[in-house]
Amino acid sequence: MQASQPPSPPHLRYSRDDDMPETFKDLLSSLPSEEYWVTNSLSLYQGFWFPPWILNCVLTCQNHFQAQPSDVLLVTSPKSGTTWLKAILFALLNRAKYSDSDSQRRHPLLTQNPHDLVPTFELKLYLEQESPDLAALPSPRLFATHMPYSSLPQSVRDSNCKLVYLCRNPKDTFVSMWHFFNKMRPEEKGQIPIQECLDKFCRGVSSFGPYWDHVLGYYKASSEMPEKVLFVMYEQMKVDPHAHVRRLADFLGCPLSEEELRDGTVEGILRMCSFDNLSALEVNKRGKLSTGQESKWYFRRGEVGDWVNYMSAEMGERIDRVMAEKLDGSGLKL
Repeated sequence: MQASQPPSPPHLRYSRDDDMPETFKDLLSSLPSEEYWVTNSLSLYQGFWFPPWILNCVLTCQNHFQAQPSDVLLVTSPKSGTTWLKAILFALLNRAKYSDSDSQRRHPLLTQNPHDLVPTFELKLYLEQESPDLAALPSPRLFATHMPYSSLPQSVRDSNCKLVYLCRNPKDTFVSMWHFFNKMRPEEKGQIPIQECLDKFCRGVSSFGPYWDHVLGYYKASSEMPEKVLFVMYEQMKVDPHAHVRRLADFLGCPLSEEELRDGTVEGILRMCSFDNLSALEVNKRGKLSTGQESKWYFRRGEVGDWVNYMSAEMGERIDRVMAEKLDGSGLKL
């Protein structure tokens, strides 16, 4: 008797045209498309580029997700420090459950990848199920997404839920994406040249991009609704993580007490969520996420300024020029 084949990872769910719903195929055929680094193409929908299978999940999420006032949503452009801040937010919001030494030894971050603990709408929840049952999850519910602000479900924008947006220097973001997506490419295709990727990035053709429009959407929202959207710079957080954890706690309505500030609670969170600690854990060194990617792919370096090891000064200046032009007049400097 022939052994049954294991199911394909969920991220392959819409990898072939005949797997897609007919209504979605009709929409897709009407959209501009470009060849991309990993997937066969990206589709331009309402000003942003999406792999087709992710776009389907985005639309499904828009139609089904119902936000609760206590929800917390971490938003990032891909490869902007998502893994680190997922871990910090999870540890911060759940700190009361794991405050004593015995509980700390059973902390979920020791045995589960941050991406499994903080599921992403379009890369997990609405990829695995069209309408996942989220209503029974304990409050506060913590989710993540790469969606642009204009693509968020209307219930998110209308509710009092909190959005934390993490922004990273575009040169480091770009290099991190280049490394990550090369790991996802089939071996027979080989590594895609960094210059080819740079050309597309600087034209705005990247997943959930243009990068600058993604950042500006949340920067503007944070300026208009500071009580709802917190804009965090990755580089500033690396310089003073202690202050930023306190800032996050205040914003999320769970401020650290004087006792917690004295007893090393913040230091414990930062130690547990540090790159060195997370990357050394067995769960993050081996195995795969439910979406098919290897866990270790999410722990490369996380260093500020690492782009200089992979890009020439001229390539860096090209990104700088594009950003200066696109962010001109916004008040934001990256």
